[in-house]
Amino acid sequence: MVFFFSVIPSDKETNSRPQTAAILTRTSGKQNEFACLLAMSFITLLQVQLFMQVCAIKAGAVRVTIDEWKPIRPRFRVPDVLTGEPVYERMRVEKKDKKNAVTLTWGTGQYQIRIQAHPLLLQVFCDGEVTASLNEQGPTSVGLDFGLHGFSHVYGLPEHADTLRLKDTSDGEPYRLYNLDVFGYSIHSPLGLYGSVPFLLAHSPDRTVGAFWLNASETLLDVQYDCKKVKTKQCSSEVLPHTNLRWMSESGVIDSFILLGPSPSHTFLQYAELTGYQALPPLFSLGYHQCRWSYDDEADVKAVDAGFDRHAIPYDVIWLDIEHTRQNRYFTWDSQLFPDPVGLQRHLQERERKLVVISDPHIKVDPSWELYSEAQDRGYFVRDREGKLYNGRCWPGESCYLDFTSPEVRAWYSSLFALDKYKGSTDSLHVWNDMNEPSVFGGPEQTMPKDAVHHGGVEHRELHNLYGFYQHLATVEGLISRSGGLERPFVLSRSFFAGSQRLGAVWTGDNLATWEYLKISIPMLLSLSIVGVAFCGADVGGFFQDPKPELLIRWYQAGSLQPFFRGHSAKMMKRREPWLFGDTVTAAIRNAVQQRYCLLPYWYTLFHQAHTSAKPPIRPLWVEFSKEQDTFTSISIMQFCYCHSGSALLACPVTDPGATKVKVLLPGSGENWYDVQTKRIYSGGRTLSLAVTLDTVPLFQRGGTVIPRRTKPDIFLTASLQGCAEGYLYLDDGHSFNYRDKKHFALRRFSFREGLGHVDTLGTVSHSALLLDISNGSLKC
Repeated sequence: MVFFFSVIPSDKETNSRPQTAAILTRTSGKQNEFACLLAMSFITLLQVQLFMQVCAIKAGAVRVTIDEWKPIRPRFRVPDVLTGEPVYERMRVEKKDKKNAVTLTWGTGQYQIRIQAHPLLLQVFCDGEVTASLNEQGPTSVGLDFGLHGFSHVYGLPEHADTLRLKDTSDGEPYRLYNLDVFGYSIHSPLGLYGSVPFLLAHSPDRTVGAFWLNASETLLDVQYDCKKVKTKQCSSEVLPHTNLRWMSESGVIDSFILLGPSPSHTFLQYAELTGYQALPPLFSLGYHQCRWSYDDEADVKAVDAGFDRHAIPYDVIWLDIEHTRQNRYFTWDSQLFPDPVGLQRHLQERERKLVVISDPHIKVDPSWELYSEAQDRGYFVRDREGKLYNGRCWPGESCYLDFTSPEVRAWYSSLFALDKYKGSTDSLHVWNDMNEPSVFGGPEQTMPKDAVHHGGVEHRELHNLYGFYQHLATVEGLISRSGGLERPFVLSRSFFAGSQRLGAVWTGDNLATWEYLKISIPMLLSLSIVGVAFCGADVGGFFQDPKPELLIRWYQAGSLQPFFRGHSAKMMKRREPWLFGDTVTAAIRNAVQQRYCLLPYWYTLFHQAHTSAKPPIRPLWVEFSKEQDTFTSISIMQFCYCHSGSALLACPVTDPGATKVKVLLPGSGENWYDVQTKRIYSGGRTLSLAVTLDTVPLFQRGGTVIPRRTKPDIFLTASLQGCAEGYLYLDDGHSFNYRDKKHFALRRFSFREGLGHVDTLGTVSHSALLLDISNGSLKC
């Protein structure tokens, strides 16, 4: 069934406040078509007729799309971010009223959409209560107002160096989504950074909903927290919290989604069904990474590698920045500094370690270089408004920029990673995409001009926030193709967009070695995690400036509890290998890194959960304890306390200099929390004042959970108040797609009740086996 709205502009409409009137008619349609179609005119200086599509998505979401009825040229619609066209539900008319409005429902009738024609207003009802409304304040040029009813806490919308809960922007600047190379970015700022995910979650004790704004141009969001008098089901009035959102984008169409939850986990799942699940990373990438801009040569790399062994600090990956190339030509090696790159990779591979190299999107202008000439001859570079090659400046000097928006260019770029083309590479080489916002030295805001032209004649302004996503996609596809589709790749990208989670890892960019940047990294990573980008981290120690020993130790302790764990620094900073600061610092860093490796089976299991059920490995306390308002109203606590998926661990990294005590919110009045270091038990439902030393990492295991570990005992359980415990372990070969293609994996559930232990096998794998031993009231593997 298809519904049409023909438009009748009101006589009272003025240029200062556009209004919309409509008359509802109805006709039949195919079941797979959108459930509701509207055409409307917004009267401003120039009458523009718009076309709105409203549809219900299975699993609890609503999609609203608005475009021009007869555009001068087609507006850009964001491709490749959704994993496919959503599955829509057939809607039906529930009622029509005298205000020329219609109420639609679908499925079991739990949700309704009421569309009022004059003035245009769309309301979404959940269980009879208004949950969200669109166009409450009237239309904007390329934007839409969302009203979130009953909510006063909104989260997400990365990337910003700000608090976890989005701030009210009524008296300040709106949140900006515009990917930029921002060195030493300002903290507590609404300005955009390296990546953009136009998705947020609103949470209350009763419900969680999501709002996804699918637009890749420069976007602003105003947030206003308010209260509103509403009528309840019992026809009485009460004042409830209300959040107004105003999305504004420079260009494109309005394509928005309302995810109806009702729980945080449901909302995570609904978003993942639209944009994809977190990629399951290869196991090595969850270990520690050592990076610097840049290691000097092969001898330097081997010396650092040997240093980790000499000081008994585990690590898995060492990284090379731009200086490893021949004068900043990517896919090459400097033959003086790295005369035997294959031998170097084999040397690391013998020690079960990997090498990561950088590959940026700009290409050095050099007609004598085969790669540049081939790309130029094939027309693979972005062009300027006059149709000439767009030239910008970056690390190589004068550069051209590959047009990754073209599928043909992406396929060509992917082919460059083949072992017979990328001379000096091996199958143990992985990739780092940097400067892909894109960064252009001396460009407007140090990026590409908005009138540059991409594949299909699309201006850069339309898809700016997608550029890095597309390079990330091409690189991932290149490494997969290199292995014949058998091996999982590892690719880190600085720029990202919605859907980047299905490609690999991201990080928070060029931070500074200060306590403030350590502290702000935690809400930044939590914001990324709850919008699906689960494989995320911040440069341990700070990229720029030299950290003092105390700060460096605290950063390693925090970094070991975050998904992506990499130490990184700029070449003009002092060397920062963990053993260069004296025995005390070395021992503290060793302990933090060893703790990471002790929990590696747990981390891998968490990423399997993210990959299959969209549960982020780290998440704010309110996600698990969704009805406890202390977990989402106490911002200072929320910034520093978070749970791992499954809520088995609660971490509270120390982020203040000279700290001797920290306050830790232990939620759940019926919970037990076990201090991982001291084994002391604390009851939940209170804020604990915990004494700390430089060796203290406040980490608590929730009673009733089982955590798999790499060191003895292999399984560590803590009993609930009822004397029970349960947990999971996921295993596969750690590197291939056999878990997906051949179902070679093991997923086991461990349960312990009243002195009896049990293991359920939920999957099978030929190369691993577990034996369960219960003795003296403990569970061992």
